Amino acid sequence: MNVDHEVKLLVEEIHRLGTRAGDGKLSVKFGVLFADDKCANLFEALVGTLKAAKRRKVVDYQGELLLQGVHDNVDIILLQD
Repeated sequence: MNVDHEVKLLVEEIHRLGTRAGDGKLSVKFGVLFADDKCANLFEALVGTLKAAKRRKVVDYQGELLLQGVHDNVDIILLQD
């Protein structure tokens, strides 16, 4: 699948699952994304899609590699719609 297309789908899922913070930015916990059935079926490699989106400065989060369980409470912040 095309990486740009997957990043676009990720943005759509963050809009669907995320909440607005006090600064107006949309964010979602990694655990919420990872546990969502639609995301599980949509993304073959969610972590890889997140890394690609971070490199393109579409999202931001703490750390380099996110792992289920360990990083469930890490906020994925949408930087651009």
